[in-house]
Amino acid sequence: MIDRRTFLASAGAVLAGAVRSRGQSRTVETVTGPVEIDRLGVTMIHEHVMVDFIGADAATRDRYEPGEVFRVVLPHLQKIRELGCQTLGECTPAFLGRDPELLRQLSRASNVQILTNTGYYGAVEGKYVPSHARSETAEELAARWVAESKGWIPGTGIRPAFIKTGVNKGPLNPIDAKLVRAAALTHLQTGLSIACHTGDGRAASEEIEILASVGVSPRALIWVHAQNEADPAVHERLARAGAWLEFECSNERALPERVRQVKTLADRGLIGKILISLDAGWYRVGEPGGGTFRSYDFFFTRFLPALRQAGLGEDDLQKLTVKNPASALLPSVKSA
Repeated sequence: MIDRRTFLASAGAVLAGAVRSRGQSRTVETVTGPVEIDRLGVTMIHEHVMVDFIGADAATRDRYEPGEVFRVVLPHLQKIRELGCQTLGECTPAFLGRDPELLRQLSRASNVQILTNTGYYGAVEGKYVPSHARSETAEELAARWVAESKGWIPGTGIRPAFIKTGVNKGPLNPIDAKLVRAAALTHLQTGLSIACHTGDGRAASEEIEILASVGVSPRALIWVHAQNEADPAVHERLARAGAWLEFECSNERALPERVRQVKTLADRGLIGKILISLDAGWYRVGEPGGGTFRSYDFFFTRFLPALRQAGLGEDDLQKLTVKNPASALLPSVKSA
């Protein structure tokens, strides 16, 4: 078995060589500023630091103490930095607990590069959608998200690295469909990829249709929670269409099925369209001490070893943890 140091060095060399061969020098925004794409390294693309489930119009900064969140979360980030994580995608959107300044403090203290996002989260019958998003058009919402992408997230001097939204199972309701359209319009102006929490394969297919209606390729879409769709034929169809499929696993109970889903898609020649993460973390505002924080280290101690045991080689794991996340996150307008 290859050791961690050799794995990290080899992974970095693979990605750096790929970038140089194309004669490109491109960057991704982190909460501490832009970094070259070949410096993202091993990336956990879908995690959370803090969430506030009270609802969009009540989720305010005075509901939590940033210093307490920092104290609780920092050891978990330090642990995965020791295990080899170099970049973490923080997927909590605005009005659900996004705090870019807190993320910047944690990034500097842990030496983990952290990415934040723009966009709004549908699903859950619109509980986390701010009131103005109900009356504004997709074009007006996109203008807000473009302003954060090309300027700054208000009051922070921080730019997002991707667009985050969320929808229920298909068929999409009007709010969810509008959020997807707004994300597609934002992508056309910023090149940021769209990470969409998605209820099932039908919803993912509808997302692709909405993107196509405004001229955006499926290659701009990260289908978050692809594991919620049980049919591997749907996974294969959307991967071959160009979408990124993201599979998360943070516990032993789900591990065998998640490994099987990843291995099935890889065996069909589509490992280049797979992303993996945990969807862990979750300091919960309003619960004593933030509730039970779900550690990030399962990714390194169980998920990756289980994929190795299933027959994925080190080149495969480098694609899943380094090359694929960098490719998915690299800002580039992907026209249909």
